[in-house]
Amino acid sequence: MTTTSGTTYGAEVAEHPAERQNRRPRSLIVSFFGTYAREVGGWVPVAGLISLMAELDVDAPGVRSAVSRLKRRGLLAPERVGGVAGYRLSPEGLALFDEGDRRIFDRRVASLADGWVLVVFSIPESERHKRHLLRSRLGRLGFGTTAAGVWIAPAHLTEQARRTIADLGMESYVQLFHSHHLGFGELASTVAEWWDFDALQEMYRGFLDAHAPVLERWRQHDRATTRTAEEAHAETAEAGPDNAAAFTDHLRAVDAWRHLPYLDPGLPPDLLPDPWAGRGAADVFFALHELLRRPALEHVRAATGRH
Repeated sequence: MTTTSGTTYGAEVAEHPAERQNRRPRSLIVSFFGTYAREVGGWVPVAGLISLMAELDVDAPGVRSAVSRLKRRGLLAPERVGGVAGYRLSPEGLALFDEGDRRIFDRRVASLADGWVLVVFSIPESERHKRHLLRSRLGRLGFGTTAAGVWIAPAHLTEQARRTIADLGMESYVQLFHSHHLGFGELASTVAEWWDFDALQEMYRGFLDAHAPVLERWRQHDRATTRTAEEAHAETAEAGPDNAAAFTDHLRAVDAWRHLPYLDPGLPPDLLPDPWAGRGAADVFFALHELLRRPALEHVRAATGRH
């Protein structure tokens, strides 16, 4: 999903580490609004946001700068509630995050039987800026390129491609096809030329290195903690130290993960290298998400007063 500014929820990828560090506050705040804001009514007070971001070592000027940029891009709108300053997700922001949920939290894996979607386009040299824009957006959706003006992805990305092309107003330049591989040669080796598996493996391994120990720590914590159902319910209902730790670990995991499904379109497992680090990375992310989402949300509710 794109907005008029061209933002995509998971599009800020493939950067030099220093560039990613420079955008870290903005990335964390995008992840925060995408993960929690809709759960607390779509509005977050500025003071509560600053307090929560401080737990992730983002200072108040960094928060205000990042929020200002998101406001300019049309994702957030300032709003006072009961005299308290805050920010509400705009309709564009709501649409963006709803679309992002389907990509980031839906563990979609294609099969060879599903086939492929092909985007074939011809844009004149006089409008080459449109050509660059379309290529950029298709790359952000996870498409691979087979030849000049021919891009390919698993068929489940058909509707996202259709919406992106329509949002850009480029229907007159593009043809969409649904296809199956009929020959010739080994498809796996050909697909490896269309997607950079080495780069994806490196990113997945980086995710595992950072977050697999976090998952193990929480699992050990759960095994070491024995409580009755009533005690567990009472703990969950209040913002304790465990909830604060769950929030920081959960948001860091979401922020690191949300870019990856836009680079890896969920290719058929038959075509992937073995071992494929993406499987383990997905297992870790979804286990952390399942384990930490509820206590993290309770901490956000307590810190923002949005019960």
